[in-house]
Amino acid sequence: MSNYKEIIDKIKPELDKVIIFLERELQKIRPSWASPSLVENIIVEYFGQKFQLKQLATLSSPNPREILIQPWDKSYLEPILKTISQSNLPSSPIVERDLIKISFPPLSEEFRKDLMRILSERVEQSKQTLRRWREEAWKEIQDGFREGKIREDDKYRGKDDLQKLIDEYNEKIEEMVERKKKEIME
Repeated sequence: MSNYKEIIDKIKPELDKVIIFLERELQKIRPSWASPSLVENIIVEYFGQKFQLKQLATLSSPNPREILIQPWDKSYLEPILKTISQSNLPSSPIVERDLIKISFPPLSEEFRKDLMRILSERVEQSKQTLRRWREEAWKEIQDGFREGKIREDDKYRGKDDLQKLIDEYNEKIEEMVERKKKEIME
């Protein structure tokens, strides 16, 4: 006999990964400080290969409204500039000698809305992943029932326990989102 609890326990580490991923993504949404994490993972194409920006340059934030990008090689300057110009950042990059400077505007209502939009996209991605894991575990429980490995009452107990677990993770997500919303609106 299979145990529905084993199936549910098997997805817990994956659900934890969703929370960890969302925490990292929310850290990148910084309304009051221009953080290098906003740009470090932007993919830059250089001679037919793709690199994360952090692999091609030193990134720093000398003040709350500015990010400096110092390419390790001057030949990286053009591809980095082109990529950043095409990104959805609320500011255009400026080249000063061999540096790229991105200056962010003061927090306008429009910028706050952009941050809120990014926030809701990240949250929706996380919730979709939770739903996908729930569906996968539920399918496995149902398959176990059909194969005679899980009793009918355990199947429904499993469904309830699975939903409780998903609800707990959704609650964690909502708490994280509320904290981030407050930070954006301050």
